Amino acid sequence: MPSVLKKQTIQKIDKDFVNDVIDLGSRIFPKEDMVTLRACLQCGTCTGSCPSGRRTAWRIRQIFLKTINGLREEALSSDDLWNCTTCYTCQERCPRKVKSTDIVRVLRNLAVKEGRMRPEHVKVCQIFFKHGHAVPVSDDVKATRKRLGLSELPPTVHTYPDALKEVLVIVDEKGFRALVERKGS
Repeated sequence: MPSVLKKQTIQKIDKDFVNDVIDLGSRIFPKEDMVTLRACLQCGTCTGSCPSGRRTAWRIRQIFLKTINGLREEALSSDDLWNCTTCYTCQERCPRKVKSTDIVRVLRNLAVKEGRMRPEHVKVCQIFFKHGHAVPVSDDVKATRKRLGLSELPPTVHTYPDALKEVLVIVDEKGFRALVERKGS
């Protein structure tokens, strides 16, 4: 019985992609941490130790291989990029000391910067813009906090609403709200 092979066409190789990731990441993390991406030898320790990988299609080494090989479109458009919970297990266990979780965060930032957001992410961002948190404090949460002897509102923008204005200034200065609104429309 002949096997059916799924044909995949590589659209474009971006030789600068790995450098773009390292450069962008170096604005947040030390550059020496970001260049560890090039040290990945595809051993699979990250994938084998990943709690998310046991329940999802998340295979961090596949994303890294695509990144190293310049497959920008495939790496950044992959829904799997969002399956990482940032638990740092892969990073702690990597025999080559690749800063895996930090690099995933950079890849996500780059994906968002290029307008690649899931509808669910847009909704979470819209809630954040409104409340200063991705999860607003409901009446049930207030009651539970009170029952636990806590104030009804946590010491966040819920308690200090003027702080939300300050956060939104930063969000607007960086163009993040505009990016989310473009993606959400």
